[in-house]
Amino acid sequence: MENKPPLRNTHARPDWDEYFMDMVHVVKNRSTCIRRAVGAVIVKDKQVLATGYNGQPRGAAHAAEVGCLRERLGVPSGERHELCRGLHAEQNAIIQAAYHGVAIAGAEVYCTTKPCIICTKMLINAGIQRVHYEEFYDDPLADELAAECGMEMVQYLPKDQRPSAAAEKAGVPEFRPGLTHKGETVPG
Repeated sequence: MENKPPLRNTHARPDWDEYFMDMVHVVKNRSTCIRRAVGAVIVKDKQVLATGYNGQPRGAAHAAEVGCLRERLGVPSGERHELCRGLHAEQNAIIQAAYHGVAIAGAEVYCTTKPCIICTKMLINAGIQRVHYEEFYDDPLADELAAECGMEMVQYLPKDQRPSAAAEKAGVPEFRPGLTHKGETVPG
């Protein structure tokens, strides 16, 4: 009988945050928005419960087919969210969970972009405990409400941008513009 060496991983295994953030980027590829592609993944106990991307309701024509209402009306990003045919990724993830009868209270959400105030309110009422986001989106009211209600907002940092283990052990905080901890914006 031949003595074979044990099998080893030949690639770096992602940590859980990387794993779920990678999924978010796959999910956002389904977006039907012509202005910005956003993805969201709802996770509990390291298991995916639901996913969502931004786009029109089921059965509605996509913006690529009928044009963007917001562009047609000249609505700037971050204003008048109701003037859009689509839903946000976080909204669609919550709806997908409800549609399939999946409880999401106590879960976490991974998003490509920090949630707006409307999505923040929905996530709070859905019982989401923590939001991991990659791209900063400036919405002070969302930050204030998340902090008041105890929903933690954490900006995801790729491994090469994270503080060293020694800095973390020493309790040295990572200060970067836009980085938030427990809903409080850290000054830049």
